[in-house]
Amino acid sequence: MRTYYCLSLFIWTYMFHTVDAIPLQEKANSDLPSKMVVDLTEEDGKMLHRTKRGWMWNQFFLLEEYTGTDTQYVGKLHTDQDKGDGNLKYILTGDGAGSLFVIDENTGDIHAAKKLDREEKSLYILRAKAIDRKTGRQVEPESEFIIKIHDINDNEPKFTKDLYTASVPEMSGVGTSVIQVTATDADDANYGNSAKVVYSILQGQPYFSVDPESGIIKTALPDMSRENREQYQVVIQAKDMGGQMGGLSGTTTVNITLTDVNNNPPRFPQSTYQFNSPESVPLGTHLGRIKANDPDVGENAEMEYSIAEGDGADMFDVITDKDTQEGIITVKQNLDFENKMLYTLRVDASNTHPDPRFLHLGPFKDTAMVKISVQDIDEPPVFSKLFYLIEVDEDVKEGSIIGQVTAYDPDAMNNLIKYSIDRHTDMDRIFSIHSENGSIFTLKPLDRESSSWHNISITATEINNSKQSSHIPVFIRILDINDHAPEFAMYYETFVCENAKPGQLIQTISVMDKDDPPRGHKFFFEPVPEFPLNPNFTIVDNKDNTAGIVTRKDGYSRNKMSTYLLPILIFDNDYPIQSSTGTLTIRVCACDNQGNMQSCSAEALVLAAGLSTGALIAILLCVIILLVLVVLFAALKRQRKKEPLIISKDDVRDNIVTYNDEGGGEEDTQAFDIGTLRNPEAREDSKLRRDVMPETIFQIRRTVPLWENIDVQDFIHRRLKENDSDPSAPPYDSLATYAYEGNDSIADSLSSLESLTADCNQDYDYLSDWGPRFKKLADMYGGDDSDRD
Repeated sequence: MRTYYCLSLFIWTYMFHTVDAIPLQEKANSDLPSKMVVDLTEEDGKMLHRTKRGWMWNQFFLLEEYTGTDTQYVGKLHTDQDKGDGNLKYILTGDGAGSLFVIDENTGDIHAAKKLDREEKSLYILRAKAIDRKTGRQVEPESEFIIKIHDINDNEPKFTKDLYTASVPEMSGVGTSVIQVTATDADDANYGNSAKVVYSILQGQPYFSVDPESGIIKTALPDMSRENREQYQVVIQAKDMGGQMGGLSGTTTVNITLTDVNNNPPRFPQSTYQFNSPESVPLGTHLGRIKANDPDVGENAEMEYSIAEGDGADMFDVITDKDTQEGIITVKQNLDFENKMLYTLRVDASNTHPDPRFLHLGPFKDTAMVKISVQDIDEPPVFSKLFYLIEVDEDVKEGSIIGQVTAYDPDAMNNLIKYSIDRHTDMDRIFSIHSENGSIFTLKPLDRESSSWHNISITATEINNSKQSSHIPVFIRILDINDHAPEFAMYYETFVCENAKPGQLIQTISVMDKDDPPRGHKFFFEPVPEFPLNPNFTIVDNKDNTAGIVTRKDGYSRNKMSTYLLPILIFDNDYPIQSSTGTLTIRVCACDNQGNMQSCSAEALVLAAGLSTGALIAILLCVIILLVLVVLFAALKRQRKKEPLIISKDDVRDNIVTYNDEGGGEEDTQAFDIGTLRNPEAREDSKLRRDVMPETIFQIRRTVPLWENIDVQDFIHRRLKENDSDPSAPPYDSLATYAYEGNDSIADSLSSLESLTADCNQDYDYLSDWGPRFKKLADMYGGDDSDRD
C-alpha cells in the first residue's frame, strides 16, 4: 500500500516569487538576501557605475514524484537589468539543465520537464547567467544555485530476505529469542517519519511475538510441544511513518521449526507379548521382536532393552536393534519341553540419553511382559556323556567287553534305542557293540605297539523312527603290557685294533623296547649263561640303559682270528620280564698308534668305511652299467669301420672311382707312365684335388724333391705321411690310389682278361694250397663243374 501526499503547486510558486536571492558563492558571507550594485566595465575602457543587482534566487525546493498534467514550476530568474523589452536572454547550465530543467530564456521561468525521484538524486546544482542579446555580453556575473528534491513517502519498507527459516527447541520458555528480521526504507530518514519502520506480527500468534523496534521474534507460549506441532509459519509486517495510519508497509514470512528434546519416555503399545519356540531351536535363534514407541526423534528416541526379571531370565536374552529400535528375544540356553513348557519374562525399554531437565516428568522407561511357550519336538536320543574314554589292556581276549555307552529318548514317549558302530571309524572291524544295551566288545586282538588309540563313533537310533539318531565319539586307549623284549637300538659295526691293550673301551651299546612301562625303561646287560666268562672281551653295564665293551687281553691277531662274536643277554625290569640275546660282531683291524683303523679284511674295510649292503649293491650296479657302456661303444666303433667309404657314384671325393674300364693289364704301357712315380717333378702342379670343392681348396704344399730316392715303396710311404699331415685332407679315412702294384706276386695275376682264350686249359687246383683265406676261390674255380655252375 502506498500513500502519497501532494501539496498545491501554487503555494511553492508564491513562496519562490517573493524571495530575493544572492549568488551562491556569496552565501558564505550572509544567509540573508541583499541587493548589491555592480560596476561593469565596457570594452572601450569607460568605467561603469555600480548599480543595484537584482538576482532573485538562493535555493529552490521541489517535490518528487510530481503527477500533474503540466510541467512543475520551479521558480523564476530575474534581474533589474531586464527592462521587459526582450533584450536580455537567460541561460541555465548544470545538472539536468535542458533535460530535467528548462528555462524560458525571455522570462527566466524554470520548469521541471520530468518527474523526479529523490531516491535517485536528491540535489541538483545549476548555474544561471543573463546576457545581452545584441552584444552577447553578460549583464550579471554567472552564479550557482541549488534545487533540492523534497522527499515524499513513496517507498515501502523492504526486508533483507523474502523468506526466513529458524528453529527453537520445544518446551522453551516465554521470551526465548528465535530470530531477528530486518527491513529498510529507501525514503529520507532525516525528513519526517517516512523511513521510520515499526515491526508487527500479522500471523503466528499467540505462539510468537516480535519486538516492534528491533524485529526480534520471540516465543509467546510456554512448553510448546514438537510432538503436537512441529512447523509454524509467522508473517511479520514492517510499516514506515512510525506505524501511523497512511504509512507504507512490507511483509516477510518466517518458517519456524520446533526441535526435539528428550521429554517423552518410551511406551510399549501393549503390555503382554506372546511367542512360541520349538524345543530344538539352536542357541542364538531369534524368537521375535518387541518395540516401545517414543515420540521423540534422533538420539532422544534411542532406547535399550533388558530383561528385568522372570523365570526365564537365564534361558533367554534380549538384544537391541540400533536401526529399528526394536528388542529381539533370543535363545540363551537349550530348551526342553519335558522340563518346562512356559516361560514369563519382564522386559524393560529405557532411553539411553535422558535429559536431566525433564526427569521430573517421570521415569524414562517402560515394562512389558513376554510369554514364551515351548513346543514339543521329536528329539533324537541323548547320550549320558559328551564323549566316552575307555582304557583296555592290549592282551585282552577276543570277545571281551571293554566298556558301555548309554543313551535315552528325551521325549515323553521314551522310545526304545538301538546302538551301532559307524564302520567308517572302524574299518578293520576290531570292535563291536551290543545293539540293545550298548556294550562294546573286541573282535580282534589288540596291539598297543601298532595302534595305541582307537577313535570310533557310536550311533544311537530310535527304533520307531530311524531318522532320529545321535552320534557320540568313543576314545579307546590301549594300555601297554610288557610283551616285547629289548633289542639293540641299531646295528653296530665294531672293530678292535691288533695293538689294543687290556681294559680299552671299543664300543658302547644301547637298546630299545617297543613297550612303554609307566615307570620308564630299565635295562640290564649280562653275558649269556653258556659263556659266563669271555676270555677276549668284558661286558660292563653302565647302569644307564647302556653297556660298554672292553678288551680283556693284550693284542689281537688277524691271522689267528679276524672276527669275534660276542653274545650279550639283555632284559628289562617290567613284569613279566622280557629278555633277548644280541650278538655283537667284532672285527680285528690294523690301527696306528692313535687307534685309527688302517686296514682290515676286505669285508671289515667295507664295513669300517660305513658301507652297508645297499651301498655295495649300488656300487656293483654302477660297475655293471659301465661295462655295458664299454661293450656298446666298442660295437658301435666296429660297425662304423665296416661302413663303405663311397656311398654314391657321384661322390666327388678322391676315393675309389669306377670307370668301368679295366685297362690293358700290366703289359699295357700306354695307359699309365710308370716313370711318373720315379720322377716326382713330372707331376702337374696345377692339378686340383677331386675330393674338395674348388672354392675351399687349399694350396698344395710342395714337397722336398726325392731325386736320390729310387725306392718306390719308400716314396709311397713318404707320400702317405704327407697326406696324413696335410690339413686340406678329408677328416675321414680314404683310399689314395697311386697306380702302383708293387713286385710281382708268386700267384701271378688273378685277372680274368685272358681267360677268354684259355679258359678251358686253366687249372685252379693250386688255390687249395694257399690256405683258408683262398678257400672261397678254390671252391668256385677248383671243381670241374664250376664253370657250368
